[in-house]
Amino acid sequence: MDRIYRLKQGTSGRYAVERGGKMYWMRGEVFGAYDTGDEVPAADATRVMAPVDPSIVVCIGLNYKDHAAEMKKKLPEEPLVFLKPRSSVIGPDEAIRIPAWAGPIHHESEMAVVISKQASKVKEADAMDYVLGVTCLNDVTARELQAKDVQYSRAKGFDTFSPIGPCIAVGLDPSALSIEGWVNDQQKQKSNTRELIFTVPYLVAHVSRFMTLYPGDVITTGTPSGVGPIVPGDRMSIKVEGVGTLSNPCVAD
Repeated sequence: MDRIYRLKQGTSGRYAVERGGKMYWMRGEVFGAYDTGDEVPAADATRVMAPVDPSIVVCIGLNYKDHAAEMKKKLPEEPLVFLKPRSSVIGPDEAIRIPAWAGPIHHESEMAVVISKQASKVKEADAMDYVLGVTCLNDVTARELQAKDVQYSRAKGFDTFSPIGPCIAVGLDPSALSIEGWVNDQQKQKSNTRELIFTVPYLVAHVSRFMTLYPGDVITTGTPSGVGPIVPGDRMSIKVEGVGTLSNPCVAD
């Protein structure tokens, strides 16, 4: 299994591949054929950016039964889809900015998948052919605004409200991965993607029926129970099995 990182170099970053415990510069195209080149110097290997710059983040709500119960919602008959803007995306160790005026701000730990090639009207049986790999995403949410608004664009679309990373795990089966959410040193969420109501192949097929997806776009798969507040001074971390840990400090905006 490869882990693909985007490291801070130049204006848009440079891709590297972790393979066999070592980090190498990528040769080729991240959304095409690639191989490994020279080993990445240790000083560069820790300078990690968001692994992709998506045109859009497609989110799925209420996709774990326990979270639906937690939010006092009925189980959806089909995926609940909403969008987060490109401007909400940040990478590992970048600060989540907490707006004081927006009420309680909650973390939502999620497994997400990165699209590898243009996808339109994809069949469920073919859906994984359009997935590059798996990553972590924090669907940060202004909870009072979510309850107030008819749709979720404002509550979930603030700048910095979509931390993604630290890498894209390629060749990982997304159907049975453990997922955890931590605030500081306390575990707040723990589940497994076996508990998803709608699977990754189903979601890719469903979304691509009405929306063309492009390489680098992200579909995030919902959060398990245990969502709760984050405040300035906290550090929020998400762990997805096989991917690693996405960690971000929280600061006042």
